[in-house]
Amino acid sequence: MQTRFTDAQLEDPRIGHANSILRNCVHCGFCTATCPTYVLLGDELDSPRGRIYLIKEMLENDRPATPEVVKHVDRCLSCLSCMTTCPSGVNYMHLVDHARAHIHETYERPWYDRGLRQVLTAILPYPKRFRFALHLARLARPIGPFFEIWPLTRPLAAMLSLAPKSIPKAASDDRPSVHSPSAERSGRVALLTGCAQKVLRPSINSSTIRLLNRIGIEVVIPKGEQCCGSLVHHMGQEAESLDAARANVDAWTREMDGQGLDAIIINASGCGTTVKDYGHMLRLDPDYAEKAARVSALTRDVTEYLATLDLAPAAPPKPLVVAYHSACSMQHGQKIKTAPKTLLSNAGFQVKDVPEGHLCCGSAGVYNILQPDIAVRLKARKVARIESVQPDIIATGNIGCISQIASASRRPVVHTVELLDWASGGPVPPGL
Repeated sequence: MQTRFTDAQLEDPRIGHANSILRNCVHCGFCTATCPTYVLLGDELDSPRGRIYLIKEMLENDRPATPEVVKHVDRCLSCLSCMTTCPSGVNYMHLVDHARAHIHETYERPWYDRGLRQVLTAILPYPKRFRFALHLARLARPIGPFFEIWPLTRPLAAMLSLAPKSIPKAASDDRPSVHSPSAERSGRVALLTGCAQKVLRPSINSSTIRLLNRIGIEVVIPKGEQCCGSLVHHMGQEAESLDAARANVDAWTREMDGQGLDAIIINASGCGTTVKDYGHMLRLDPDYAEKAARVSALTRDVTEYLATLDLAPAAPPKPLVVAYHSACSMQHGQKIKTAPKTLLSNAGFQVKDVPEGHLCCGSAGVYNILQPDIAVRLKARKVARIESVQPDIIATGNIGCISQIASASRRPVVHTVELLDWASGGPVPPGL
């Protein structure tokens, strides 16, 4: 793609990076076939190629974002399916991240949109606040259908519909601590316990710790760890996301330089995609560029790490058919496609792929709240494809997908690591 940035513009390293991404695009349109919003809406501007044109024009002319640009960029799920499809290696993720930061800096959103985003960023990354908000949501669930009537209040209806009917008790094992194996230690890892996940499904962290301890891996939850920053990052709030990244880099670097780490384990693939990108996000910070690159290089999804270990043969208490839903952040963001399925098969489960598995379920962080109409359509499509393979259980590696799919499916939805823990002697996962 031809670009027309001035020499002065290209002196900004962020514009220089955007320019190199844009120049890789050859207009082929392969991305349109796998873009969920284009598949649903059929609008070129709601495809990666269309958004690339909008972003190019906005950045080249160094102008504030317009309502049209904001509408179509906001509709992007950041599922990154386009990056899997693209034959030219266009790094759409970094380009749309830059566009969102530019939108945040130059565009004044309507008051109701600003207010909703402020509420989400003030609550979701903080487990205590999020838990309190979920208790309030349970009380408000009966009035949820009334919010469906007006377009401006549909995000509120979406929030209430996604809120679980019951809230698990807070776990005691996801606080800063060291969990040592009973047998001889064969490795040491740090675990990111997350923010929303430790409220919605604390059993995921507990299963991860038990499973790793069972095979001789010491698990440390470092002091100072916090939200990975992906929530504010995908809303274009660059300063806030970089602050979160720096805090985590500091926490993990202390462990790396202290007793050492074999890996930084992430069991929410959306968080994993962001943490693996810390090296890029902080590349312009002289105090953190090198440390962030070290952290990104050491980061592994829990299934990615388990696939490198010698796991003892295991078997589930009874034969079960598992539909494996590969989260977009897993298959497109981190390019992890076979490890989770292989681990489940080796554990004795019958694993089935989901038809049209490359398309997003509509969760995408808080997309299902900010863009509820599109998210509901994607959810219905995904659940129908899952039901077509008639599974006993649905497994995935991302808490957002678990919440999204569970809100529409009658079948139990669990994290992959919960099944692996169960098959090797752990407790029955919630809902089974």
